[in-house]
Amino acid sequence: MNNKARILRLALALMAVPMIPMAQPAGNAPVEMADAMRANGMIYVVIAVVLTILAGLLFYVYRLDRKITRLERAAK
Repeated sequence: MNNKARILRLALALMAVPMIPMAQPAGNAPVEMADAMRANGMIYVVIAVVLTILAGLLFYVYRLDRKITRLERAAK
Protein backbone atom coordinates (compact mmCIF):
# COMPACT_ATOMS: atom_id res chain seq x y z
CA MET A 1 0.00 0.00 0.00
CA ASN A 2 1.44 3.36 -0.94
CA ASN A 3 1.71 6.41 1.28
CA LYS A 4 -1.01 8.37 -0.50
CA ALA A 5 -3.58 5.69 0.25
CA ARG A 6 -2.51 5.59 3.89
CA ILE A 7 -2.78 9.36 4.22
CA LEU A 8 -6.20 9.36 2.58
CA ARG A 9 -7.45 6.62 4.88
CA LEU A 10 -6.08 8.43 7.92
CA ALA A 11 -7.73 11.69 6.86
CA LEU A 12 -11.07 9.96 6.32
CA ALA A 13 -10.82 8.18 9.66
CA LEU A 14 -10.09 11.44 11.48
CA MET A 15 -13.02 13.16 9.80
CA ALA A 16 -15.30 10.32 10.87
CA VAL A 17 -14.55 10.88 14.56
CA PRO A 18 -17.82 11.96 16.14
CA MET A 19 -17.14 15.40 17.62
CA ILE A 20 -20.71 16.66 17.50
CA PRO A 21 -21.68 15.47 21.01
CA MET A 22 -18.78 17.42 22.52
CA ALA A 23 -20.03 20.65 20.90
CA GLN A 24 -23.58 20.42 22.22
CA PRO A 25 -24.72 22.93 24.83
CA ALA A 26 -25.45 21.68 28.32
CA GLY A 27 -29.05 20.66 28.84
CA ASN A 28 -31.75 21.70 26.42
CA ALA A 29 -30.70 25.35 26.15
CA PRO A 30 -31.22 26.68 22.61
CA VAL A 31 -28.26 28.18 20.80
CA GLU A 32 -29.47 31.62 19.78
CA MET A 33 -26.56 32.44 17.49
CA ALA A 34 -27.08 29.27 15.44
CA ASP A 35 -30.81 29.94 15.16
CA ALA A 36 -30.17 33.48 13.97
CA MET A 37 -27.60 32.31 11.42
CA ARG A 38 -29.99 29.66 10.11
CA ALA A 39 -32.78 32.21 9.86
CA ASN A 40 -30.59 34.66 7.92
CA GLY A 41 -29.12 31.96 5.67
CA MET A 42 -25.60 32.78 6.90
CA ILE A 43 -25.01 29.22 8.10
CA TYR A 44 -24.30 28.26 4.48
CA VAL A 45 -21.55 30.87 4.31
CA VAL A 46 -19.97 29.43 7.45
CA ILE A 47 -20.14 25.90 6.05
CA ALA A 48 -18.63 27.05 2.75
CA VAL A 49 -15.73 28.76 4.52
CA VAL A 50 -15.03 25.73 6.71
CA LEU A 51 -15.12 23.37 3.72
CA THR A 52 -12.83 25.68 1.73
CA ILE A 53 -10.29 25.77 4.55
CA LEU A 54 -10.47 21.99 4.97
CA ALA A 55 -10.02 21.41 1.24
CA GLY A 56 -7.04 23.77 1.22
CA LEU A 57 -5.41 21.96 4.11
CA LEU A 58 -5.93 18.55 2.52
CA PHE A 59 -4.51 19.84 -0.79
CA TYR A 60 -1.49 21.26 1.04
CA VAL A 61 -0.83 17.94 2.82
CA TYR A 62 -1.17 16.06 -0.47
CA ARG A 63 1.35 18.33 -2.25
CA LEU A 64 3.71 18.19 0.71
CA ASP A 65 3.59 14.39 0.63
CA ARG A 66 4.43 14.39 -3.08
CA LYS A 67 7.40 16.70 -2.55
CA ILE A 68 8.72 14.64 0.36
CA THR A 69 8.35 11.45 -1.68
CA ARG A 70 10.36 13.00 -4.53
CA LEU A 71 13.08 14.10 -2.12
CA GLU A 72 13.26 10.64 -0.55
CA ARG A 73 13.62 9.02 -3.97
CA ALA A 74 16.33 11.50 -4.95
CA ALA A 75 18.25 10.79 -1.72
CA LYS A 76 18.48 7.05 -2.43
